[in-house]
Amino acid sequence: MENLALIESFSEFKDDKLIDRVTLMAILEDVFRNALKKKFGSDDNFDIIINPDKGDLEIWRNRIVVADGEVEDDNEEISLSAARLIEEDFEIGEDVSEEVKLADLGRRSILALRQNLISKIHEHDNTNIYKQFKELEGEIYTAEVHHIRHRAVILLDDEGNEIILPKDKQIPSDFFRKGDNVRGIIESVELKGNKPTIIMSRANPLFLEKLFEQEIPEVFDGLINVKKVVRIPGEKAKVAVDSYDDRIDPVGACVGMKGSRIHGIVRELGNENIDVINYTNNLNLFITRALSPARVTSINIDEETKRAEVILKPEEVSKAIGRGGHNIRLAGQLTGYEIDVLREGAEEDVELAEFKDEIEEWIIEEFKKIGLDTAKSVLEQDLKFLVKSTDLEEETIQEVVNILKEEFEE
Repeated sequence: MENLALIESFSEFKDDKLIDRVTLMAILEDVFRNALKKKFGSDDNFDIIINPDKGDLEIWRNRIVVADGEVEDDNEEISLSAARLIEEDFEIGEDVSEEVKLADLGRRSILALRQNLISKIHEHDNTNIYKQFKELEGEIYTAEVHHIRHRAVILLDDEGNEIILPKDKQIPSDFFRKGDNVRGIIESVELKGNKPTIIMSRANPLFLEKLFEQEIPEVFDGLINVKKVVRIPGEKAKVAVDSYDDRIDPVGACVGMKGSRIHGIVRELGNENIDVINYTNNLNLFITRALSPARVTSINIDEETKRAEVILKPEEVSKAIGRGGHNIRLAGQLTGYEIDVLREGAEEDVELAEFKDEIEEWIIEEFKKIGLDTAKSVLEQDLKFLVKSTDLEEETIQEVVNILKEEFEE
C-alpha cells in the first residue's frame, strides 16, 4: 500500500514516545490537511479516514457535479462528463466522492509530508517535556554533565533531556568533568520557539532550602519550618528555622551531633559556611541572632525606615561585619533591616555622612554596605581588609582615611 511507509514512520515515533491514539490521529490529520491546502487551495471538502494500527489511510475529495463547461473551481466542482467516468448515473447537483491517492500529491509533497510529520511529533514531544519540567520548577533535579562550555555546563538527564547550568547559576568553586552527576534546582523552564529551555541553578537560595528538606527528616516531615534562606553562594549562608513543637530544638536538629547532618549540605555547596538561626517574632532578638557569631550589646530599631543601630564592643565589630562584609550583609537580608554597627564608647566618633562635602556620597555608601558608617569604624580597619571588602580602589580608600585622620588630629 502506497501510504504504508508514511504510516510506519509515524508508528516508530508512536512506540518510542508513547503518543496516545487520540493525539496520534490528530497529528496525522493535521499534517495531511496542510498538504491538501498546499495542493488544492482548501481542505474543507476533504474527508480523511485514518486507522494507524493497520497502516490504513484514505483521503476522499467531495465535489458537486455541474454542467460541462461550467466548472469554476476544480477543487469543489466536477463536470458531468468527468463525474460519469467515475459512475455512469451521476446527475447535475449531486455530490461526488473520489479517493485521492498519495501519488496524486506528487513526490515532493510526499517528502514534505514526512518531514512535517516528524516535525509535528517533535513539537508534541517538546510540549510534553515543557509541561513535565514546568511542574518541577523549584525542585531538586540531578543530571549528568554532557558538555562544558565557557558560559554554561550542558547536562543530560536519563531521558536525554538537555538542561543548562549557566556560569552565573553555579557556585564559584564548582568544577565539573564530563560524566559527573550534578544536583541543582530547576529554576526556570521556557518555550523558545518549539523547544523547551530548562535552566538549573545551584546558586539560588531555594537550592539550599530544598537540600534542608532532602537531608533533614524533621524539615521533610514538616516538624521544622525553614522560614528564610539568604546566601552568598560558596561563601556564606544564613538559614532561619522554626518549630511548632517546643520539644524540638530546630537548630540542633538541623546541625546534628557535631555538625553531622549539615556536613553533607556544606560539602554539596563547596564548603559554604552555613549559620542556622532560631527564628523569632521578637525583632531585637532576631537581629541579634542574625549577627552571630558577634555578641550584641544593645539595639535601636526604627521600624519606619527599616534601620537598626547595633551597638557592640570594639572586639565584636569585625565578627559582626564578617569577612568581606558577608555577615552583616546577610544579616540585613535575613531580617529585612539595614544594620548600622556602632561601637561602645564611640561618643567622640563622627558619622561618615558628616563628611559628604569632602567624600562623595557613593563612596560613603560603599563603606556603609559593610557596616562602617562612622569615621573611627573605618580607621580601625586594616587597609587590605577595606580594599577586599569594598568595590573601591586602594587609592580612593587611602584618600578617605587621610580625610578622616585629619578630623581627629585637629
